[in-house]
Amino acid sequence: MDDLRSDAGAVLQPGFAGLTAPEWVRRAIGERALGGVALYGRNVRDTAQVAALTGELYALNPEILVATDEEGGDVTRLETDSGSSYPGNLALGAVDDTELTEAVARSIGRDLAGVGIGLDYAPDADVNSNPDNPVIGVRSFGGDGELAARHTAAYVRGLQSAGVAACAKHFPGHGDTAVDSHLGLPRIELDEEAFAEHLRPFRAAIEAGVRAVMTAHILFPAYDEALPATMSRRILTGLLREELGFGGLIVTDGIEMAAISGTHGVAAGTVRAIAGGADTICVGGGLRDEDAFTYLRDALVWAVREGRLPEERLHEAAERNRAAAAWAREGREASAGGGGVRTGANGHRAIGLTAARRALHLEGKLTPLHGVPHVLEFTPVANIAVGDETAWGVAGPLAELVPGTTMTRVTAPSGGGAVPRVDIEPLVGAAVGRPLVAVVRDVHRYEWMRRAVLAITERRPDTVVVEVGTGHGLHELFAANGTTVLATRGSARVCGVAAAEALTGRTPDPAGT
Repeated sequence: MDDLRSDAGAVLQPGFAGLTAPEWVRRAIGERALGGVALYGRNVRDTAQVAALTGELYALNPEILVATDEEGGDVTRLETDSGSSYPGNLALGAVDDTELTEAVARSIGRDLAGVGIGLDYAPDADVNSNPDNPVIGVRSFGGDGELAARHTAAYVRGLQSAGVAACAKHFPGHGDTAVDSHLGLPRIELDEEAFAEHLRPFRAAIEAGVRAVMTAHILFPAYDEALPATMSRRILTGLLREELGFGGLIVTDGIEMAAISGTHGVAAGTVRAIAGGADTICVGGGLRDEDAFTYLRDALVWAVREGRLPEERLHEAAERNRAAAAWAREGREASAGGGGVRTGANGHRAIGLTAARRALHLEGKLTPLHGVPHVLEFTPVANIAVGDETAWGVAGPLAELVPGTTMTRVTAPSGGGAVPRVDIEPLVGAAVGRPLVAVVRDVHRYEWMRRAVLAITERRPDTVVVEVGTGHGLHELFAANGTTVLATRGSARVCGVAAAEALTGRTPDPAGT
């Protein structure tokens, strides 16, 4: 393997399918031709299996970087099947206790270190200033830059204290978008003061010693009219490196996302990202086979040979990946007492439920449910960053406390008209003589959901609405008819458990947070 191809492979962080590494991944790692991999829910069965998987990879090369996307809250890879043991950023921001945020992040870090993962694509440092943001939402600490900054720093400290590198995302800010960059290329026009608010969490992360920063596939015309941040030298080198002083690893968001693949193409995007100052190309979400890896590696090699990418820039990027992998190895070995990866007990996860309980917010008067409830879970289109397969909801945890609890999942109706209507008759009819709980997610964003829930609460004023999204506009929406609303600020498993406890009177009054 020549140095040029070795450097090209070192900057790529591909994913793969399955619970064991395919032969091409093992071969490339063994030949020092691949710097790292990213693991997703499709690669996880349980902690013992993940630890075995990473242990196999480290046996081939102890200095590779194994990454994952474990934010806690709605975005989890280790607990896709069950839902996360930790509430997400919005819940932590609502509690606004930085010591709690640091403790939650440290616990997540212990989970990751215990199975041999050295880089976490977290925390989400975006300031969610647009309530209609389709992809950030509860993943953000909130819409205030100072609040997001102090909790981003706390999260970085907690995660890295467990020996796992943190990665603040999505630079320079994905919080003011109305377009999901998985699906298209957002464009953000902000004045200098507003832009400074979105930069505050990234400044705080850098001051806290964050090891990595992830880029946003977004156009910021104030800095670069032509190229999204992921490919922009003015943003990655001029702003992030030179102005903010970041010296760590710059990781791209998934290069196969439509914001890049649908505009510049994955090969051109990869080359331009490295040329602009990025160090690591995340290729994990959709491109997951050897052909994709070889295609992007060769694109980088040919860009150097044709003079479109300086060889020195590629080598610099490769060396940053090697340095990050060496740091992660030290942290991994320290967390395991020098004995490699471990599976470890997860008793520390209790902090997640404590945080979820503290994050609950009550509108109206909550009387403990009497009788066996029926739950309506309104399901919008899944956030792509979360995925359809991630478990969520209140009905499951409620059924554990009240056996016999039943549930109907309600999806967006099809049919004519600008806003198809949900037939509420069978929904209400299923709960005759029983308590009724309606679980919604970002009800302010979906007219079909809003109409249905308002009609249900008009018919059944005793309905308790549980909002597992951002909770934007809840007071204005439900105050008129006096509906009781419980906001969890996320749909992690522990958020559902906390809501179920409150509904049944198993926890103290959650009002006041």
